[in-house]
Amino acid sequence: MKAIVIIPTYNERENIARLTSKILVQHPSLHVLIVDDNSPDGTGKIADQLAASEKRIRVIHRSAKLGLGSAYRVGFKAALEMGADYLIEMDADFSHDPAVLPLFLETIQECDLVIGSRYLHGVSVVNWPIRRLMLSYFASVYTRFVTGLDIRDCTSGFKCFSRAAMEAIDLDRVRSDGYSFQIEMNYRCREKGFKIVEVPIIFIDRHAGSSKMSKKIVREAVVMVWKLRLGSLFFRSLRKRHGA
Repeated sequence: MKAIVIIPTYNERENIARLTSKILVQHPSLHVLIVDDNSPDGTGKIADQLAASEKRIRVIHRSAKLGLGSAYRVGFKAALEMGADYLIEMDADFSHDPAVLPLFLETIQECDLVIGSRYLHGVSVVNWPIRRLMLSYFASVYTRFVTGLDIRDCTSGFKCFSRAAMEAIDLDRVRSDGYSFQIEMNYRCREKGFKIVEVPIIFIDRHAGSSKMSKKIVREAVVMVWKLRLGSLFFRSLRKRHGA
């Protein structure tokens, strides 16, 4: 079994060495793939040093800050080429606890996508301002209403995909970013009939009081859910018309 944790980085020099160390001790099957967007603080150089001393760490360097969604797409494709059986999304700032990874690996044996959920049993978020919390929570409510996804935390960025699920998704068609990227990946898995399971996590924001969300990302998410829903209805109608 080979599980690759894909970590997009931008200015994470204070976290990356400690984070990779904590990930690798969780399970012998875990590997780390860092996708660095030319961090000005030298995160990429530190990542190279880590990779030089630990064979379970690999690094991809990109020329600029090109977006979270595109970083994951690059990372997913590389992880599949590296022979990953499971592909894990994880933030670099310790808001996602590495200690949850063994639970992911246990749960993924019975499903195709495991989502670390902040809202499975109430609200499990620490250090978020109320405005950011409400935005995230109601984004999931809105997404469920429009798309019909039966997921409590539709925008979680801490998740584990099976290889079969990832190979079934046309990553070149997934063009969204931020909230939208997480929603779209969930939707594509459900669309393909894969089993999705949520497990509870405690999300701890290490950058208390500062939101990474922009108005552009929020607008994209608002529009994306309707594109997914209407696109699904259109193709379903088309299949019926042609007797598929």
